[in-house]
Amino acid sequence: MYFKKILWAIALIGLLIMGGFSYYVYTSVFTSNTAFNNEEAHVYIATGSRFTDVVEELRPLLNNSDTFEAVANRKGYPGAVKPGHYILKQGMNNNDIINTIRSKNTPVFVKYNNQERLENLAGHISNSIEADSLSFLTAFKDAAFLEKNGLTEATALAIFIPNTYQVYWNTTPENFRDRMLKEYNTFWTAERLKKAAAIDLSREEVISLAAIVQKETAKIDERPRVAGVYLNRLKKGMLLQADPTVIYSKKATENDFDQIIKRVLYADLEIKSPYNTYKYAGLPPGPITMPDISAIDGVLNYEKHNYVFFVADVTNFGYHKFAKTFSQHSRNKQEYVRWVNANGVKR
Repeated sequence: MYFKKILWAIALIGLLIMGGFSYYVYTSVFTSNTAFNNEEAHVYIATGSRFTDVVEELRPLLNNSDTFEAVANRKGYPGAVKPGHYILKQGMNNNDIINTIRSKNTPVFVKYNNQERLENLAGHISNSIEADSLSFLTAFKDAAFLEKNGLTEATALAIFIPNTYQVYWNTTPENFRDRMLKEYNTFWTAERLKKAAAIDLSREEVISLAAIVQKETAKIDERPRVAGVYLNRLKKGMLLQADPTVIYSKKATENDFDQIIKRVLYADLEIKSPYNTYKYAGLPPGPITMPDISAIDGVLNYEKHNYVFFVADVTNFGYHKFAKTFSQHSRNKQEYVRWVNANGVKR
């Protein structure tokens, strides 16, 4: 009888131990372990991270990092850490969290427009993707890549079509660059290529002209007309004489792209730069900014007219007055100069 009591006691203790262990397993694996109040939290696991790095990244988001580590070890996660951007949902348990950071790398959105240089673009993109700006710039200027695709450092900016793209946070600069080249080639449909050929411009030359149009007018409906002016000048063998190229030349020669220039001075027209279209014929060596799609299509679908001059319209701000003759243009320009002087715009 005494022996049976001992057996029952042992069995009861065993059940209690098993129950406690089961409860521990259940609470460790299947109960919520998130400590954030928002609906979701974004986790960024850097390339080359170890399990200890992941734990430190997650610690502020967890109620109990010890149970997370225990379950992660049981599931073999420490040997399978993968970089990327992961989204945790409020109320997730350790099992859900580990499954998420193991296999659910979520793309991020990268949006860019109107960057003036590859340097600016690289810095902008590095704010959204893991790699630093220098790595992106190196990839963009890679000599082998440029030569293979018929590009130069001056024209490389042309392949980046302003838009919003989905990419993985941990994508390499080279893969990002190659993806943008693919998007660029897709953008140039047979119809757009046909229109470019009709005005005797390459894809990169269309982008360069569109960049000038972009800088000249923010009014989308006016861009085809402005493009028509510059195409008329090119056909007639005239200098483009585009003020935005002078501004770019000044920034480039002074290596100061942060300066704000509201008025071009006569002295600026003498700047010795291949981008200065007051001194050098034809299009500049490359785009002076990253033009919107509307500016690119404004060139491809330019307005056919006989205008060869235009100046800002001070009676309808944002738009321009166009002229077919120099005398008409001179009258329009005098009106603009009077307004500029009256408002004290010096630089």
